[in-house]
Amino acid sequence: MHKAYQPLKPATNKFLQKKWDHTHYETHRKKVREAKPTVDTKGIRTPTHVQLKLKKVQVQAERQAIIDRDNLSLASRLAGIEHSKGLVDHRNEYPERSLNAGRRRQELLQVTRENLAIYQRITARKSEYRRELWEEDWERVERRRDDIAQYPRGVANKQSSKKCVKFSGGNSEQSPCSSSKTDDYQDETTEED
Repeated sequence: MHKAYQPLKPATNKFLQKKWDHTHYETHRKKVREAKPTVDTKGIRTPTHVQLKLKKVQVQAERQAIIDRDNLSLASRLAGIEHSKGLVDHRNEYPERSLNAGRRRQELLQVTRENLAIYQRITARKSEYRRELWEEDWERVERRRDDIAQYPRGVANKQSSKKCVKFSGGNSEQSPCSSSKTDDYQDETTEED
């Protein structure tokens, strides 16, 4: 009983009901398979000029032509070297010269002219400083300092006492004299000896 077809609705002939149900199911599956979508989700078709990329093909062809030409020239040079007597011309007798020398020379001349003009302007200019005024001002300052000072200025430099110090252990003929600035140090050394 469980292997027999059980229709959803009551039927008088189960065999025919099975056949009809199967036919309805097959037509339904066929409709589902052949159904067209109402919304187009396929996307935009890629244009042919993007698919083929003619410029890329052209660049590759040009590059290949350059490579072929270089290979041909190299092969012809190698063949010429092989058929020659074996002498190699490796000396370059070309003088070295710069392509930019003229322009650099012009720039150097222009800078020299500008520097000369600046130098002439500087040397032609008279000084705006008046040295006489400065000297007069300095003399006034010196007079004021002399007036203010308690002791006369410049006397300390003129007075320099020379004392002779005898060192023990040295020759008695040589008695070096020293100024007052180093006397303190030498006195200490003589006392220690």
